[in-house]
Amino acid sequence: MKSWLKKTIQAVLVGLLVSASAQAAEPLKIGYSDWPGWVAWEVGIEKGWFKEEGVEVEFEWFDYVASMDAFAAGKLDAVGMTNGDALVTGATGAKSVMFLLNDYSNGNDMLIGAPGIKSVKDLEGKKVGVEIGFVGHLLLLNALEDHGMTEADVELVNVPTNETPQVLASGQVDAIVAWQPSSGQALQLVPGSKAIYTSADKPGLIYDVLAASPQSWTNRRDEYKKVMKVWYRIVDYLKNAGTHDDAVEIMASRVGISPEEYEGFIDGTRILTLEEAKERMVKGDGFDSIYGSSKISDEFNVDNEVYKEPQDIDDYIDTSMTLGM
Repeated sequence: MKSWLKKTIQAVLVGLLVSASAQAAEPLKIGYSDWPGWVAWEVGIEKGWFKEEGVEVEFEWFDYVASMDAFAAGKLDAVGMTNGDALVTGATGAKSVMFLLNDYSNGNDMLIGAPGIKSVKDLEGKKVGVEIGFVGHLLLLNALEDHGMTEADVELVNVPTNETPQVLASGQVDAIVAWQPSSGQALQLVPGSKAIYTSADKPGLIYDVLAASPQSWTNRRDEYKKVMKVWYRIVDYLKNAGTHDDAVEIMASRVGISPEEYEGFIDGTRILTLEEAKERMVKGDGFDSIYGSSKISDEFNVDNEVYKEPQDIDDYIDTSMTLGM
């Protein structure tokens, strides 16, 4: 009996070791979507840099909202999100740890007026199409505040962001809020339309990050460190004048547009160097800090009943790996 029990225990232990080994061997699954700061991952994928760094990664391409849904369902280890959406996803049950700052929006998110709307002030009493409760809504509130107005001065029309170009073209609203590529599509679709306020007017309002599930972040830090090394290799390649065009061509090919057109998308995105990311990871109260920006997003989310209880911002951010590089 003792011999049988010993063999049984040994078999169970071997099974557990095999299971743990198999789990460790599984590639990191990272969701990414159509935003320059995430499309840039394609450079590292195509160049084979993850394999060179010795880390197995599967990048899965999604529509943005679908990527967060997949992460919330436990199908991904990590996902590209805005800092505000990381809070929303966490408040509704799928916590994450933001550990890598890809960029902040620097003009790609736009408040676009129909022909004849030349400034934010011109929106008084007008209809604005915006996806209520999302980051475009926060951009709109800042635009109004910067011009001495409030939400009560306009009429909000709830429109999914990917439908905003068509809604503006139909004349149902006088302005829309959208990000690339929808913002660019709207400007092309509606002759005479104009961006009257953009994320470049409020740098740091919208940070784009790579966020991992707490379990994955805790158990696979060595792999994430290698992913981060590849990321900053990508950033260097994109910012180097000698290799910039090749990087843009790779990114443009991923989303099916010309490099010339995609160059404009990159111009509206401040992809952060390591030193710039470190500066933005210092605790602060304003948009210059990921902490301050996330706190503002949290207050917006609670005020607009996106979720009820304020989130503990510190629980969502881990700066140790970035600051340690």
